[in-house]
Amino acid sequence: MIPNKPRYAARLNAFKLGLKNPTAADLLARIAQVPGIGAADLNYPDHFAHHAPAEMARVMEGHGLALNGLAMRYYTDPGFRLGAFTNPDRQVRQAAVDLTKRGLDALAEMGGKVMTLWMGQDGVDYAFQGDYTAMWETTLDCLAQVCDHNPSLDISLEYKPNEPRAFSLMPDLASNLLALREVNRANTGITLDFCHLLFAGEIPAQSAQLAARYSRILGVHLNDGYGKRDDGLMVGAVHPMQTVELFMELDAQGFDGVIYFDTFPDHAGLDPQAEAAANVEMTDRLRATARRLAGNPALRAARKAQDAAASLRAVAAELYR
Repeated sequence: MIPNKPRYAARLNAFKLGLKNPTAADLLARIAQVPGIGAADLNYPDHFAHHAPAEMARVMEGHGLALNGLAMRYYTDPGFRLGAFTNPDRQVRQAAVDLTKRGLDALAEMGGKVMTLWMGQDGVDYAFQGDYTAMWETTLDCLAQVCDHNPSLDISLEYKPNEPRAFSLMPDLASNLLALREVNRANTGITLDFCHLLFAGEIPAQSAQLAARYSRILGVHLNDGYGKRDDGLMVGAVHPMQTVELFMELDAQGFDGVIYFDTFPDHAGLDPQAEAAANVEMTDRLRATARRLAGNPALRAARKAQDAAASLRAVAAELYR
């Protein structure tokens, strides 16, 4: 890692606990107090309700925080309840595109690079509710418009099987890679969210391998859960071995970006600063384990032979020292 380069970012809204009507600046002040957190992601337009982009940049700089990127939030607007890029109304779709372009302008003004799109509102709830061909084509058209607005900025797709819609149009890695292949723009990539991958029935390390092979990994959201929903639990709380395997794959792919803790301490009433500090400590431990295992000859031989028992012994020896 480059000296002083931020390694970890935290979810801004997780720090609302105990504050009455906080602004984004209030939440950034809380995040900055957590050792090891050197960056933050902002939602657009939500986190810009009280601060213009230039002012927000100054606030972050004052706290010593880097901007990891912006993430669009359409689902909070009732106008996009039936969809943003898949909405049957052309004017509503264009409104979503225009909102995204304004978000990209804010990102550029702040000196950021990556805009994350999570299209949770784009999908269906019932059989026969939508024309899948039309929805796919309008999504690709909107994505192309967004990518072309400022080609120097990266557009990253974060997928999730469902929620708030019962079925997302692009629920898994495969559908997102197909979409990016059709859009055919150089400034695109994938954001991998650990809980979302489990929710989609995927193996996190394998998804990272495929995302890097067929596109680019532009973001990593780290958390944990039981695979039934987006639990947002602390890192390694349920799947430490799978987390180590993911880190081994990310290292093999040369990923050196910021790890974003997309966890939900606010859902369980946990102290957000203590929870974030625990995420930093746990992630450091699991990353160190991954580095040790990368050079382990016993593990290398076991994986080559697909010997699960030998692999388990090799990983356990490092993980549970």
